[in-house]
Amino acid sequence: MTNINTGKSWSCCPKNWKPFGSNCYFISSEIRNWTDSKKHCAEMQAHLLVVDSKEEQDFITKNLKLNQDYYLGLSDLKNGHWEWVNETPYNPSVTFWYPGEPSDNNEHCVVLDFLSTRRQWGWNNVPCYNSHQSICEMLKIYL
Repeated sequence: MTNINTGKSWSCCPKNWKPFGSNCYFISSEIRNWTDSKKHCAEMQAHLLVVDSKEEQDFITKNLKLNQDYYLGLSDLKNGHWEWVNETPYNPSVTFWYPGEPSDNNEHCVVLDFLSTRRQWGWNNVPCYNSHQSICEMLKIYL
């Protein structure tokens, strides 16, 4: 709802979600496979993280534990082409794959993790049945 006097609206995120830009982010500490991670986000009216920019990737990684892997909403389950869970077009110029990734045709889901040898965060494709933490994303709630 827009305030008639100022033309501005109030926005917020649910408790335990982190705000950034027009979105809210929830870093799940539960360990699940990719499908269950996707369902868990959907139960909260959210979706697995879709990374749209370096700024968003940088914000997220500042809130993660270095020794964990986190599922993103990116997979090539349907037709061998990388797709985001919210149907945002996959843009190869806005990706953060480690060099040589994606590397295995049997690994159809993507995690964000920290490689200590490279001292950086990046994307790695993994088997979807592996259990990892995950990151959910939703639009901020506007009042």
